Amino acid sequence: MPPPRHALLATIALVVGGFAIGTTEFVTMGLLPDIAEGVSVSIPTAGHSISAYAAGVVVGAPLLAMLGATWPRKALLIGLTVAFVIGNIGTALAPDYNWLLVARFVAGMPHGAFFGVAALVAVDLAAKGQAGRAVSRVMLGIPIANVAGVPGATWLGQNYGWRTAYWLVAVLGLVTIGLLIAYIPHIERNLASTIKSELKGFATTQVALTLLVGAIGFGGMFAMASYIAPTVTDVTGLDASAVPIFLLAAGIGGLVGTPLAGRLAEWSVLRSITIGCVGMGINLVAFALTAQWWPTAIFFYFLSSVLAGILVVNLQLRLMQVAGQAQTLAAASNHAALNTANALGAWLGGIVIANGLGYTAPSWVGAGLSVLGAGVLGLSLLKHRADTRPATA
Repeated sequence: MPPPRHALLATIALVVGGFAIGTTEFVTMGLLPDIAEGVSVSIPTAGHSISAYAAGVVVGAPLLAMLGATWPRKALLIGLTVAFVIGNIGTALAPDYNWLLVARFVAGMPHGAFFGVAALVAVDLAAKGQAGRAVSRVMLGIPIANVAGVPGATWLGQNYGWRTAYWLVAVLGLVTIGLLIAYIPHIERNLASTIKSELKGFATTQVALTLLVGAIGFGGMFAMASYIAPTVTDVTGLDASAVPIFLLAAGIGGLVGTPLAGRLAEWSVLRSITIGCVGMGINLVAFALTAQWWPTAIFFYFLSSVLAGILVVNLQLRLMQVAGQAQTLAAASNHAALNTANALGAWLGGIVIANGLGYTAPSWVGAGLSVLGAGVLGLSLLKHRADTRPATA
């Protein structure tokens, strides 16, 4: 195990990479009108670039993780970051809409694999019994990006042209590469890990159930969060200038929930996922019932982000527990599942709004998704008990 100072610097390198990825994932939402004008399309059409990034995550996470299963983890992290830099430079240079879509897809492909491999490296570097805290520290990059990186890059893009935001992200990627080279120790790859073994280990019931919990249960949060801007103005009755305050509250919630998730994981990963799923469902109902009052609206929006942090970290750890030889593929696929949840939640939320049910309706849909996710988790728990009972006896 590397000395504590080296482990800290390695963790910082991974967090900086997560910060860059979190910034590029969400900055497009704030710059959508500028991007639309820049590539001469409507704002809804430009919004497909957000979908292209999510599609890149869903496709790239399992594909790149599987192809990189035989690589040393340091080399794989560097390679993934190089691909990330290329995708963001391509975005900054995009001359037209079609180029933009391709570039965003490429930028999204390394997302899940990077976080998956980073989690595995963090566990390798962690002291015994501190795997949960190690993974939660690596995941801090995204909430830090929501608090600082996304607002900063959005301001830069609005004042100096939207392309500058992606140049900034590309530079952050280059900084990450330098930090990875300097501070990530060489960790011998698992010689038993091959593409065949990854696929075999991945094709288990518990891996499938855990991914379903993420893809369905986590969709509840996205159903509500995708439409927070019109909810704040039309239901809570605040000016549009209040929306960034809600987004800041969500970022702070992530900063609270992510390290809390690490502590809870060391108590029980399965109980922590249960708390996340059930708590999210209750929280979404509370938000739907009280969204007309700004103190409760902002509190329950903050709390949804805390619970989301608990779910992300513990689903990651659960996949690493049940994946056997498919560690790289399973860890990366967590983010593919979460981006599937993003698409599912936003789609279902849009349907109920389009049918005239109002802007609190997505929260009710989200509560239903959380219930379904908890149901899938219940099946996973039953199988877990059945699998462990003979060993206990």
